[in-house]
Amino acid sequence: MAARIEHLVTSGTFALDGGVWDVDNNVWIVGDDQEAVVVDAAHDAPAILAALGGRTLRAILCTHAHNDHVGAAPELAEATGAPVLLHPDDLPLWKLTHPDRAPDGELADGQAVSVAGTRLEVVHTPGHAPGAVCLYAPELGTVFTGDTLFAGGPGATGRSFSHFPTIVDSIRERLLTLPPDTVVRTGHGDSTTIGAEAPHLDEWIKRGH
Repeated sequence: MAARIEHLVTSGTFALDGGVWDVDNNVWIVGDDQEAVVVDAAHDAPAILAALGGRTLRAILCTHAHNDHVGAAPELAEATGAPVLLHPDDLPLWKLTHPDRAPDGELADGQAVSVAGTRLEVVHTPGHAPGAVCLYAPELGTVFTGDTLFAGGPGATGRSFSHFPTIVDSIRERLLTLPPDTVVRTGHGDSTTIGAEAPHLDEWIKRGH
């Protein structure tokens, strides 16, 4: 059976720079009836476990280390034995949430993670966070962008560890070069496509974040 994509929304809070905000997060599960990976273990490990339904979890892939994207990762790892993988440039952010528990391994630009016969290619896209990555699955015609690219523009860059010119460069050079019909599955909110977002790059730059 070919790999499929499943979607779960979990709710909790995002905390950084002394502020706390209520958020809904997209959790993505990629796999088949036997095995899967989770993209961003957000807020609610029991809900993610229930969605996995007893399948073997091969890895917990973190698009970046803001607490709302990694909060449930250690609990999910403990329950399943799956490794938590994170780009090392986001370790300072990770330690804000999990000071006593390191990730189990790294995600590096150009690395590929395989599950159910499908490759997820790691694309380093700093800007929203130093170690932000997207996960491109060409066979599924999709890219998981975390908080780098949303329907309507780049992720926020107004807080610590973020930089607007860097996120624009990441999107221009690493994402808008993907096929236009590539589905963009985001960390929050609705999905979009590369083709729908590409025409608005100059508008984003003028608007700034």
